[in-house]
Amino acid sequence: MTDEMPASPAFEQPDFSSFEEAADGEDLDIQSDEYLPDEGVLPAANARPAASRAERVLDHLARSIVDDKDAVVIEARESRGQLRLDLHVAPPDMGRIIGRRGRTAQALRTLVRAAAAADGRDAFVDIVDG
Repeated sequence: MTDEMPASPAFEQPDFSSFEEAADGEDLDIQSDEYLPDEGVLPAANARPAASRAERVLDHLARSIVDDKDAVVIEARESRGQLRLDLHVAPPDMGRIIGRRGRTAQALRTLVRAAAAADGRDAFVDIVDG
């Protein structure tokens, strides 16, 4: 018998590039002026700023976990320079989002913080009941 530990795989930085793809599958170049409105055109009064990468990651992950995908609502707000994301899901899906001993919720928070860090920001996820 040997007392050697099995080799563990090296940690790799997650790749969030798939979250920057357009709905039709073509890559978005968010640095180009192609997606900016023409000069003189003002956004609608109720228009929301573009969702952050962290918000898109949370939306994608939450909709992948729950049964009622239409009930997933994410409210984003800026608080003291940090992005706060309130996640609302249908009551029957709360257990799926939280997971055993909160492990799924903690994993969601970790992935969202990593996505926000890629944008140079800090983000927090609150799972809201009701």
